[in-house]
Amino acid sequence: MNDELQNRNDDVSEKAIAKTTTTSSELESTQGRTTIADTVVSKIAGIATREVTGVYALGGGTARAVGALRERIPGSSTNHSQGISVEVGEKEAAIDIQLVAEYGVSIADLAKGIRTNVINAVERMVGLSVVEVNIEVQDIHIEADESADDSTSSEPRVQ
Repeated sequence: MNDELQNRNDDVSEKAIAKTTTTSSELESTQGRTTIADTVVSKIAGIATREVTGVYALGGGTARAVGALRERIPGSSTNHSQGISVEVGEKEAAIDIQLVAEYGVSIADLAKGIRTNVINAVERMVGLSVVEVNIEVQDIHIEADESADDSTSSEPRVQ
């Protein structure tokens, strides 16, 4: 019985080592080494996050304000890494995401969808193992409601 468990553990260990070796061999070979910049990973993570339904915007209030000003400048483009910070090692990456969610969306489901999409995109495109994706929902976006304008009229609510 103990031999059988030991063999299973050895198989699991060999598979884990094989997976790690495969990941590192994609970035390092006898012909040279590939280095991935933090900005590459943050842009991929930003685009993958925006693809998930329920994400209204990325970044905190200040980052969104600066981004809105920058987008008004002729010839400027969207900052795909806004609200994303990453730490990239030789074989692994850790990603932090700040976002604004749409009102009515399940935040737990949103976070799960973002994690899945970001991990899949980064691992597929870059070959790094994503060890964590931390998500900070900083605000909820609520669509402007016409009935809200009616309730703010100058008429008293009670008589």
